[in-house]
Amino acid sequence: MGSNTILDIIGSSILGGILLLILFRVHSANSDGVFEYNAELMVQSNLVAAVQILEHDFRKIGYCRNWDSIPNPGLAFLSANRHNITFRSDIDNDGDIDAVRYYVGDVSELGSTPHPNDRKLYRQINGEEPQDIAIGLTQFDMKYFTSLGDSLPVPVANLGQIHTIQIDITLENTFAVAERYTDSMKYATAFWRQIRLASRNLSNR
Repeated sequence: MGSNTILDIIGSSILGGILLLILFRVHSANSDGVFEYNAELMVQSNLVAAVQILEHDFRKIGYCRNWDSIPNPGLAFLSANRHNITFRSDIDNDGDIDAVRYYVGDVSELGSTPHPNDRKLYRQINGEEPQDIAIGLTQFDMKYFTSLGDSLPVPVANLGQIHTIQIDITLENTFAVAERYTDSMKYATAFWRQIRLASRNLSNR
C-alpha cells in the first residue's frame, strides 16, 4: 500500500471524525432548542390561563346582577394588600354576593419541585376549598391607586379609596433547562403587567 493511499485514509478518517463531531453538536443544539422552546411555551400558556381568570374576576369587583345588593361599590373591597386581596362580587352571576379572595401560597408547598422560589396562586370563593390557578409563581404584586392616580400604601386602610389596581405576575417553569450555546441552566419565564386595571362598577359611586 502506497504512502499516498495511507495519507488518504488518514485524511478521510480525520475529516469523517470532524463531520461526526459537527453532527453531534448540531443534534445536541437542536435538542436543547426543543426543550427550551417547550419550556417557554408551557410557562406562557400557564400565564395566559391564569390571567384570563384573574382579569375576569377583577373586572367584576363590586358587580352584582341585583344591583341594589351592592348599593355602594366603594364597599366592594374587604382587604387589599401587596400579595393578597379579598373583594365582593357576584362572580357566578346568580344574584348572590360572593367573597372572592386571591392569595399566594407558601414556598414549602412546592418543595418537590427543583425551583427554590416557586409558589401557587390561589383563588378562593366564599371560604370554600381554594383552587390553584397558577403553578410556578415567583411574583404576584399589586399596587392600588385613587381616582386621582395617587398611590395608596399597603395594607390599604381606607378601602373605599381604591379606584384602580396595578398587577404584576411572573411565572417560571418549575424545571430549569440548559441554555443553547452555554453550559448554564435557566428557568423559562413569562411576565405580565396590568397597568391601572379598573372595574367599571367602582365608578358608580
